[in-house]
This record gives sequence, structure tokens and C-alpha cells, in this order.
Amino acid sequence: QLKLVESGGGLVQPGGSLRLSCAAPRWTLPNSARGWFRQAPGKEREVIACISQSGEMVRYADSVKGRFSISRDNDKNNVYLQMNSLTPEDTAVYYCVADSRHLTCPMDDLATMPYDYWGQGTQVTVSS
Repeated sequence: QLKLVESGGGLVQPGGSLRLSCAAPRWTLPNSARGWFRQAPGKEREVIACISQSGEMVRYADSVKGRFSISRDNDKNNVYLQMNSLTPEDTAVYYCVADSRHLTCPMDDLATMPYDYWGQGTQVTVSS
């Protein structure tokens, strides 16, 4: 089973920034939408960002819109999540995902984004 590898999590103060990275083995998942979701203790999983295979289409959950930015480098097969203006409510384990069956993100409800590959997660803690 192909696994994605996240990195870049850590402890940051409120108002700070972090950049998460998600690596996939080269030459895999060539035609995949990619995304990020997070899960905080006691809360449901939340899909927060999606990017199409071309990178031309991006979508965000309302909770992160205007603060987070997803991008991808198809040459390196990496996806990134730039997180700015972090608050304690952003504390969660962040997972990157890939949907090998679709090139684009869901047009309606982002929460319905399917995925068939995922990583082990990286912890993000926002605290003073």
C-alpha cells in the first residue's frame, strides 16, 4: 500500500505560521487530486483543502479560508499546506491524502472528497 509522508508539524504560538509538506514516491499518483484533512481530539475529521492534479483548482473549508494555502509541485510529487494566522482551534493531527480516481476536487461539498491514499499524520499544536 502506497503511503504518503507528511512533515513540518510542530508547536507554534497563536498568530504564527507553519508549512506542511506531503511527499509521495516519484512516478506515483500521476493523475490525482490531493488534499489535507485534520482531526482534533474528540472532533470529527475535517477536510480542509484540496488541489486538482493541474494545480489550477483549489478549494478550502470555511474554517481555514484566507489563512491556509495549498500548493503542489508535480515534478517532485509533493503537496504543501502553508498555514498562517494559526489559532488554538487549528490544533490537530494533519493528514495528506490523494484521490487517484479524480483529477479535480469536489465541486460541491469539500467534505465529500474521496481518497484512497493517506499518510501517517503530523501533529500541529498552537499554544502560547
